[in-house]
Amino acid sequence: MSVGAIMNVGTLGAISTVLVTIAFFGVCYWAFSPKLKKRFEEDAKLPFADDEFENKQADNHQPDDVERRS
Repeated sequence: MSVGAIMNVGTLGAISTVLVTIAFFGVCYWAFSPKLKKRFEEDAKLPFADDEFENKQADNHQPDDVERRS
C-alpha cells in the first residue's frame, strides 16, 4: 500500500481537525486555569494603571497658567 492511498484528503482533514480541537481545549484549559487566575486579574487592570499614574502626576503639579501669573 502506498502513502498516497493511506494519506488522502479525508485523512489529512480528520487529523488536522483532531489537532486543532486538542489545541483549542489546551488554550481553554490555560485561560481558565485556577492557578493563573490572579495573574490574569492583575493583567486585566493594566489599561487603568496609566490613568492612576496620570492622576497622581496631575495632583502634584500646578497648571502652567498659575505659574505664569506669579
